[in-house]
Amino acid sequence: MSNLQLFVTCTLIWGSTWIAITFQLDEVDPVLSVAYRFTIAAIILGCVCWFKRLPLKLPMHIHIKMAAVGLSLYTLDYSFLYESQRYLVSAVVALMSSCIIYINVIMRRLFLKKPIRMEVVLGATFGLLGMALIFVPQFENEQTHLFLSLGITLACISFVCAALGNVISERILDHGTPVIQMNFWAMTYALFFLYGFAFLNGAEFVLPSSSDYYVSLLFLAVFGSVLAFGAYMKLVQQIGSDKAAYVVLMYPLVALFLSTLFEGYQWHLQALIGVAVVLFGNAVAMGKVPLGVLLKKSVKN
Repeated sequence: MSNLQLFVTCTLIWGSTWIAITFQLDEVDPVLSVAYRFTIAAIILGCVCWFKRLPLKLPMHIHIKMAAVGLSLYTLDYSFLYESQRYLVSAVVALMSSCIIYINVIMRRLFLKKPIRMEVVLGATFGLLGMALIFVPQFENEQTHLFLSLGITLACISFVCAALGNVISERILDHGTPVIQMNFWAMTYALFFLYGFAFLNGAEFVLPSSSDYYVSLLFLAVFGSVLAFGAYMKLVQQIGSDKAAYVVLMYPLVALFLSTLFEGYQWHLQALIGVAVVLFGNAVAMGKVPLGVLLKKSVKN
């Protein structure tokens, strides 16, 4: 698949998982919901490896790094994100998610010694502005509550863990590790952390009764984890974790369009302008708009 196809795949799938996650928050502890999700995903990837006879033996230092991805990206990131959505409206989470790109750029420089690409930073800034134009008006309809600061803190921790997992994944892929095997091992290692944390926290190991829970679980496992993360890691391998992270600014737009269809979201001029700004930021981040052109225009103005 081309980079564009991989990017669109991630955007469309993860844009629809926002709705699916809401069916995971009531009956089961959030950590267990994440554990169930990646259990199914790991089993599927394991079957793919077995069916295609893909080699699973990898160097020990790669296994250590994959375990770190399992902890940071598949365990802590999702556990904190699920928990934060108990206290925050999706608009707040969507806007805050823009910070992942900046964190990713910094960590990529610190840990991988790779240069900071200014087109990514500038594109992310346009993206953040566009997200603000889209979602900030929704905050006026939300009442501040006691757990708002807790939700924001949990979301911030989630984003830092996601950025760390992205950078470690890029290091693993730089060694030539195949994406499918990497995701299989990383998700498998994540299960030890997830079930361990759930046990230590006294989570009740129960199976939900709602059919909606199981439908959303299968969707999140098959599409949100196996397919989307496969495409995302391939994207990280081909264009770098800093540019690939721009996906987090695009899939909230998909969620917004789905909200229009199923939840009656009413569009306004400010939101339309915001979408245009986010798309422009994406073009800048991906190098489709040369920085020299932007700088010349800013100087003239």
